[in-house]
Amino acid sequence: MSAAESIPQQHAHAVRILYSEHHDWLFGWLRKKLGCAHNAADVAHDTFMRIIASRDALLGVEQPRAWLATTAKRLIIDRARREVLEHAYLAEMAVLADSLPCHPAPDEILMALEALDQIGAALQAINARAREAFMLHYLDQQTHAAIAVHLGVSVRMVQKYLVQALLACRHRCAALA
Repeated sequence: MSAAESIPQQHAHAVRILYSEHHDWLFGWLRKKLGCAHNAADVAHDTFMRIIASRDALLGVEQPRAWLATTAKRLIIDRARREVLEHAYLAEMAVLADSLPCHPAPDEILMALEALDQIGAALQAINARAREAFMLHYLDQQTHAAIAVHLGVSVRMVQKYLVQALLACRHRCAALA
């Protein structure tokens, strides 16, 4: 067995151990935090999916429950931001529907929601800081300088994060077209 083959096996073994030792705790913690077993199950699942996707993330984790909780909290924040975006879109559509003589066709609404899904998938594929910069700028309408202070980076780095996010969105949408 080569070294390259043993790394995925070690990762899979580490994930199995992490899951078996901490999934019930994480699910219970999320159920208390979210007040809904279904949402807790979804976030717990997404937490472990994110961990599986990060190949070398299990190396050197000394406090797995803190790590799982932090990952889950970030996913909850991402979900909340997506819901805010969706609600803002639907509210804007309602305003437009009241002011326009015709309503958007159901297929147009579906296309818009699919576009939001594609943007969400593209943002999941980039690093967390770039995703956060994107959300802060485009959803919370914060300036580059405010985002730089929030993230503890330079304005130039914020600009790089935003370019990275926009390129990921463009790539994702082009790949699906």
